[in-house]
Amino acid sequence: MKEKSPGLDVISEMDVKPWRFELKYRVNAFDFYRLRNAIRPFAQPDNFTIIAPPGGYLVRTLYFDTFNLKSYHEKMNGDHERIKFRLRTYTREFNDQTEIRAEMKVRKGNAMEKYGVMISPDEYLHFIQTKHWPLNSNPVLQEFERHVHLWGLRPQVLVEYQREGYHDRDKKGIRITFDQKVKGAHSSSLFPDQEPFFRHFQPQTVIVEIKCRNDHPDWLRNLIRNHGLKWIANSKFTHGIQSAKHDLYHPGGVVIVR
Repeated sequence: MKEKSPGLDVISEMDVKPWRFELKYRVNAFDFYRLRNAIRPFAQPDNFTIIAPPGGYLVRTLYFDTFNLKSYHEKMNGDHERIKFRLRTYTREFNDQTEIRAEMKVRKGNAMEKYGVMISPDEYLHFIQTKHWPLNSNPVLQEFERHVHLWGLRPQVLVEYQREGYHDRDKKGIRITFDQKVKGAHSSSLFPDQEPFFRHFQPQTVIVEIKCRNDHPDWLRNLIRNHGLKWIANSKFTHGIQSAKHDLYHPGGVVIVR
């Protein structure tokens, strides 16, 4: 029997709201502009998008995995219960004011939830250097550190992209994002000293993600149907691992992203 992650038991105690569902699509640039115009009567830009330059704001994420890529293979196999750890920022500059977020993303079947907490630059450096958070009782950080030592997690891949994000005007918890210029590289740091060798993932496409907690409203169902959107598995984490690990092998000789 597959061993269940101990982190899932802790997370169940943290749940205070319904889990959300995440739908992913891939479109070309022309369809991206059509979709963005179509959602404007029903959704408004988030605060990051409002102040971002044309093309959206930067998202940079450092993903952790084991030496033998446990999280990657669980995702490739479509395991029912998975847990993933990452550090995220919205800038390439590292200084005393840099905002960094430690996150834990948990999936149970088709439902998922993300838990996160802001950390200081000093906390980030301390963790990268020692694998311990300095005197912090936050449950997300506790689980992050525990899994680093339990599974031997370490930084594996750095993923970067430009994002435009929107929230539904009715405030029903619907979020739509458009991600472009997605690229990844092997890295052990969220802020490497030298520019890493990034590889672009399908540079001519835009990744559309729809996240919601309840039933789709009519406008969202019509949007998906009228624009012919077809669900497609599209994991930035797995694409990043594949770009960084050229000798990667998966049973059957075929790499499939679930």
